[in-house]
Amino acid sequence: MEQIIKLLAGELGQPQNYVNNVVTLLDEGNTIPFIARYRKEMHGAMDDTVLRDLADRLNYLRNLDKRREEVKRSIEEQGKLTEELSAAIDAAATLAEVEDLYRPYKQKRRTRATVAREKGLEPLAQLLFTQSPACPEPTTAAEDYVNPEKGVETIADALQGANDIIAEMISDDAEVRKMLREYMLRHSVLSSLAATEEDSVYRLYYDFKQPVARLQGHQILAINRGEREEKLKVTVLTEREQSLPLLYQMVVKPGSAATEFVTAAAEDAYDRLIYPSLEREVRNTLTEKADEGAIKMFGANLKPLLMQPPVKGKVAMGLDPGYRNGCKVAVVDPTGKVLDTAVVYPTFGERQKQEAIAALAKLIKKYGVEVIAIGNGTASKETEIMTAELLKVVDPGVSYMVVSEAGASVYSASKLAAEEFPQYDVNLRSAVSIARRLQDPLAELVKIDPKAIGVGQYQHDMPQARLDETLSGVVEDCVNAVGADLNTASAPLLSHVAGLTATTAKNIVKYREENGAFTTRKQLLKVPKLGPKAFEQCAGFLRVPESANPLDHTGVHPESYDAATALLETCGYTVADAATGEIGLLEAKVKLYGEEKLAQKVGVGVPTLRDVVKELIKPGRDPRDELPAPVLRSDILDMKDLKPGMELTGTVRNVIDFGAFVDIGVHQDGLVHISQISNKYIKHPGEILSVGDVVTVWVLNVDEEKKRIGLTMKKPK
Repeated sequence: MEQIIKLLAGELGQPQNYVNNVVTLLDEGNTIPFIARYRKEMHGAMDDTVLRDLADRLNYLRNLDKRREEVKRSIEEQGKLTEELSAAIDAAATLAEVEDLYRPYKQKRRTRATVAREKGLEPLAQLLFTQSPACPEPTTAAEDYVNPEKGVETIADALQGANDIIAEMISDDAEVRKMLREYMLRHSVLSSLAATEEDSVYRLYYDFKQPVARLQGHQILAINRGEREEKLKVTVLTEREQSLPLLYQMVVKPGSAATEFVTAAAEDAYDRLIYPSLEREVRNTLTEKADEGAIKMFGANLKPLLMQPPVKGKVAMGLDPGYRNGCKVAVVDPTGKVLDTAVVYPTFGERQKQEAIAALAKLIKKYGVEVIAIGNGTASKETEIMTAELLKVVDPGVSYMVVSEAGASVYSASKLAAEEFPQYDVNLRSAVSIARRLQDPLAELVKIDPKAIGVGQYQHDMPQARLDETLSGVVEDCVNAVGADLNTASAPLLSHVAGLTATTAKNIVKYREENGAFTTRKQLLKVPKLGPKAFEQCAGFLRVPESANPLDHTGVHPESYDAATALLETCGYTVADAATGEIGLLEAKVKLYGEEKLAQKVGVGVPTLRDVVKELIKPGRDPRDELPAPVLRSDILDMKDLKPGMELTGTVRNVIDFGAFVDIGVHQDGLVHISQISNKYIKHPGEILSVGDVVTVWVLNVDEEKKRIGLTMKKPK
């Protein structure tokens, strides 16, 4: 374990004692959000991203250790474990290296070499493979091994068997495989050709070649999918003339009568055993790397989407566009409670559109609607055009925003939605979800499988367990960064709070339904199946506005209540002053007193002291409030209105390997290619852009027929 701690510290650039503390905290069952927020003194304020990387790498290294022991035990049971081999296994840095070392000792299916060994030809193979100066000519050496009873009829049969054994020995050599694998990863070329004459989305890869080392993740995933759909034929091309000399250097010894024979066996090993195997390994390595990159990108896109600033305190109208079944409408109050629903038919003709405008105007006036959220799916453009007309006949203070409805249909047809809105049909539930997405994206989006939210690429091709694990971690980090109101949060939202499960979240909701609103955080301990450990993990992230104790309204953890009270008293305040906001000079007084001295006095570390001060000054602060507000519109653009050079403000909807898609107020998102994002060189768009960013762009080109808009973030000269 000490070696793992040392390795993690070096890879993460963190002190060993901090890494050791985090490992101990994880092993004790503490959650990442809890460790990140409330155990800063123990890890030097690593953020949740670093902590998750540490936890992932720790898991890999522990699995590597476990596999090392399994391999050594298996070889030892065969009586073949030497000190040298044991040391080599212990020194292996990856699972691939461990498997290479284990390869000669693995139980194999029956091979040509196995058959040759059964015929008693292993001593001949060993003799020839030594390639000693005293080694006889292969034909001479083979004479003693001709044995018709064993199926070795001729000298040629004996030499063929020896060749098969030597070829397998070379193929099983860990150093050989490592060297050739690294060579292929550096110098091979991936080739894809059309496997069909018909046109398809994979046409870019119908005659494609790219060095393996320069392949982009999105190219690998696209090629893999094209191959699965039998649209592409894919091969890894490696210069045989360049690879074989490397192999000869490792296994061929000049100056022996057996040199030529072993050279031929090495070529057979390369062509028949090594290259096909390593080609699969290289493809797997590329896929694993691409998968991991895509999963990280998905998580990086999901986080800002979940953390989009809410449109608080406004009555909202949600419009779920549609053709055949009309446009579904829901009006919700500032807390998300449904006030009214309707269905209008703006796409059925001009008369129906005017009737829809009149009906919506009536709802806007009746309920004081201030913002309208329009889903971006089918008939969205027509609905947006109608909304622009609608806004001309209602209060000028009303504005609208097109929101992603990805996953809304999944949610509206779910068991959860049926429980939440048994009185509404599936379509109206979707309209409610769209309205709430504008009011509080996080609270609404946590009800949906993250994979259905639509901010990744090739998500259905990813290893699903790994993808779910990563995305669940992102959702957990976001929910805990914002915190949750214990008396209004839904069970799906509560289930992502540190320390809570789907079961304890439902028990919390059931408890407050049966006993009324929570009045203190301590009441959580009365909830069935929510014990002291779960309370420790979740309490700081749950707010209780109804509590008589002002500290229950904040992100101060109950374990620090005494410290917070002592801090206030030392600075001349009371907890009651904190409740009324009359502690404006608290920060200045803390600095005057001295952070280290004050932290020691109240019994906490300096990082915790700083967090307590922040919470007391701004109780229940929402980190989303510090982000740019979403772009609300009152007019509409059409693609035909766009002209090259036109300056627009847009919102980043998705970040992918080759660029970013930006909503500029027309039905079709525009693409900012990676080359148009910045004047400086960047490896990935994610270095500069995140989902939800509000950006200034200029139109490069418009293709109305293909519905493509090219944008740039480089200001035209």
